[in-house]
Amino acid sequence: MATFGTLSDRLTETFRNLRTKGKLTPADVDGTVREIRRALLDADVALQVVKDFTGKVRERALGDEVNKALNPAQQVVQIVNEELIAILGGEQRRLEFAKTPPTVIMLAGLQGSGKTTFAGKLAKQLEGEGHTPLLVAADLQRPNAVNQLQVVAERAGATIYAPEPGNGVGDPIRVSKDGVDYARRHQHDVVIIDTAGRLGVDAELMKQASDIRKATSPDEVLFVIDAMIGQDAVNTAKAFQEGVDFTGVVLSKLDGDARGGAALSVASVTGRPIIFASTGENLEDLESFHPDRMASRILDLGDILTLIEQAQAAFDEEEALKVAEKLANETFTLEDFLDQLQQMKKMGSMKKMLGMLPGMGQMKQQLEDFDEREIDRTEAIIRSMTPGERRNPKVLNGSRRLRIAKGSGMTVTDVNQLVQRFEQAAKMMKTVARGGTPQIPGMGPMGKPGASSKRGKKGAKGKGGSRSGNPAKRAAENAGLATASSTPTGTGFGLGGRTAAPSEADLAEIQKLFGKS
Repeated sequence: MATFGTLSDRLTETFRNLRTKGKLTPADVDGTVREIRRALLDADVALQVVKDFTGKVRERALGDEVNKALNPAQQVVQIVNEELIAILGGEQRRLEFAKTPPTVIMLAGLQGSGKTTFAGKLAKQLEGEGHTPLLVAADLQRPNAVNQLQVVAERAGATIYAPEPGNGVGDPIRVSKDGVDYARRHQHDVVIIDTAGRLGVDAELMKQASDIRKATSPDEVLFVIDAMIGQDAVNTAKAFQEGVDFTGVVLSKLDGDARGGAALSVASVTGRPIIFASTGENLEDLESFHPDRMASRILDLGDILTLIEQAQAAFDEEEALKVAEKLANETFTLEDFLDQLQQMKKMGSMKKMLGMLPGMGQMKQQLEDFDEREIDRTEAIIRSMTPGERRNPKVLNGSRRLRIAKGSGMTVTDVNQLVQRFEQAAKMMKTVARGGTPQIPGMGPMGKPGASSKRGKKGAKGKGGSRSGNPAKRAAENAGLATASSTPTGTGFGLGGRTAAPSEADLAEIQKLFGKS
């Protein structure tokens, strides 16, 4: 995640230095804690939060759980992970719905924090979960705020209640109260009230937000805060907590280049949980906040669970079974490949998905260089083919490939590379579907552990030892065979291994056998 990029790099580098040590001394722990403190302060985490965090990490790192551990460095990483989870809120907290509908959700925050966009994202997510949300336009102060919410509501497919034009006209308190009554009459089970913000915290803003809360008695008051706000996040959060007393936090703009200190400060300082994280500009870019998963991302340990959930939401299980069957029967075509590409696009940004894999922080440059439009280009090439060509790429001769290249705006080389990659991928997937192990290009066949080839068995048969009639020579050759069989001759990737030199005792024994002293 871009927001925590610098912090993640600093922490990963700190732990990399620890892994070279078999045992940690107090000096090692102090040096590690010092680097963690610098990394957190550079990330704009509040000073008090940094002090509490590093104090707990140091105390635990010097305790018995590290001293008695088989791998002290991994134990320190685990401690930092657990303490990160704690300051991020500990456990995931979901929205609490009213026993008697409608559930009223009031949004609060500064102007520009992303309240209106979040309102549309939340409405879309709730629609997908079977709810019938109503958006209430109570931000009547900011120019064109009502129009913006109308556009967002239309994109989200949600109903909007906007009786006033805004731009300084209308009473936001009356609109909010009437919006709840409208929802009750028209069977909307969730009401999302988009309130006004200011460029800074002031008395007028807090009084209006407090009056809306009193008039509507919301079940949830969500404080939307910009993750790019930096050190001022704590002061802003405290002011809203005193003025409105929110029940949960929403972090917006987590896809930006900010340092991310707000996320690590707000939950700890206010004692209120982070419920949602907004990770992009699209209405689908909204995640439920999981403290453990976010801590794993920061430490470059990956977030496989979120990746799996996104895949399950985007991919149709029945279609996946059909594809698996086609792979096994060798009937997987470019049309099926196109369908799979389109389902992948539903999951969102490929960079974001790849960034959830463990260790991808070390491949940041490769991720940055990844071109999201490559999928669109591939799709354009396939769409330029006829149905018959998609079903049977073997018919693609030179003239057909030239026509496809012109139709998709690509080159013949691009078409050739796509067909070649497709054939290789289909071959590998077919092998996997049949329960076999694929042959990865450049690495040779991946055999099962412990299995040996016929050549290996044949070679092993001739390793019964020397048949020389000279006892000294026979003993020397047998000693050499024993050394060769016990020494690895290569690695699992086909790279040559280092041959071990004979010990002094072996040399002395060989010299004795040859009658040399």
